[in-house]
Amino acid sequence: MNLELLRKQYHAAIFAELLTIDNKGIPSNADKHSNISVKIAQSIVEQINLHVQANVVSGQTAGKTFEKLTANYLEQAFSELNHLRPGKYAFFIGKSIETFEQYEHLAILTEALKNNRALRVLIGDYIICPDIIVGRKPITDSEINETKSLLHTGDLSAQFTPLRIKNSSKLILHASISCKWTIRSDRSQNSRTEALNLLRNRKGNAPHIAIVTAEPYPQRIASLALGTGDLDCVYHFALPELLNAVNCLNNESVADSVETLVSGKRLRDISDLPFDMAI
Repeated sequence: MNLELLRKQYHAAIFAELLTIDNKGIPSNADKHSNISVKIAQSIVEQINLHVQANVVSGQTAGKTFEKLTANYLEQAFSELNHLRPGKYAFFIGKSIETFEQYEHLAILTEALKNNRALRVLIGDYIICPDIIVGRKPITDSEINETKSLLHTGDLSAQFTPLRIKNSSKLILHASISCKWTIRSDRSQNSRTEALNLLRNRKGNAPHIAIVTAEPYPQRIASLALGTGDLDCVYHFALPELLNAVNCLNNESVADSVETLVSGKRLRDISDLPFDMAI
């Protein structure tokens, strides 16, 4: 399926199931106390130009809906790129990381911590349940040998790689994606903590680590996007529309903030994420 069409379908689902507009014309992803936030959010809605059908939802429900719609979009878009990153992948929402090959040792640690309160306080909680997880399934020797004979029973080669199902049957954590419908509080910084735990506690390859948001206010996006070392990148659900909205504000400070994020490779569009996952 055409990827531009998939992006439009993603926006249509958000307008149908998630986004609302109050009686003052303020979209539900905007901060009504910020004139800049409201103007940018309104401009994005006007540019996408779809009818808003959703009923008012609570903050928690909005977050869960955003996770579901984003996971659906990413699964469809990523499947279209299978020729770029061959393999069998599975998408999950809210699945614990200890079920994946790089983090299976954390299950043992968690079990030990259950019965030791002092140790639990000292070490903390290492089990993370990211909003969206993408796992890659290990492959059989017949798949490895599909086009040419590469491995044989009894060979000394490739006895430990988790990509080979003969060595490990667990899924390999390919990507961890945090979804933030809006960025309003310090709790949003939990995504950074999760990212650091994913990096520090792995045994094997690091997964792709990303955040997807519909936050319209650039300075709040910057609070998560700026810096390197934990997150790969932050992805906006409508970045071209956000850029157009900012350009129409004639606000140099806001424009500079967005330019810094984009040119600094810290902010991309949701449509870039499936391609980045194929790297």
